[in-house]
Amino acid sequence: MKKNISMSEVLKLSVAERIQLVEDVWDSIAAIPEAVPLTSKEKAALDLRLEAYHKNPSAGSPWREIKKKILSQA
Repeated sequence: MKKNISMSEVLKLSVAERIQLVEDVWDSIAAIPEAVPLTSKEKAALDLRLEAYHKNPSAGSPWREIKKKILSQA
């Protein structure tokens, strides 16, 4: 079932409702990652990053640490 929603209808929603709408749309996309095609260049970049991680998993930092650092600078 396809439901058409106009931009004017979206803009009538509260900010909280629009954020929820965006989250719902994103979750529906993330649920089927194979539906989002990668270019060969994107795939190669991801493969290189994964290879680098496997060679040295301690080289990076966990997201929670990065987020904390970013937020402390704001």
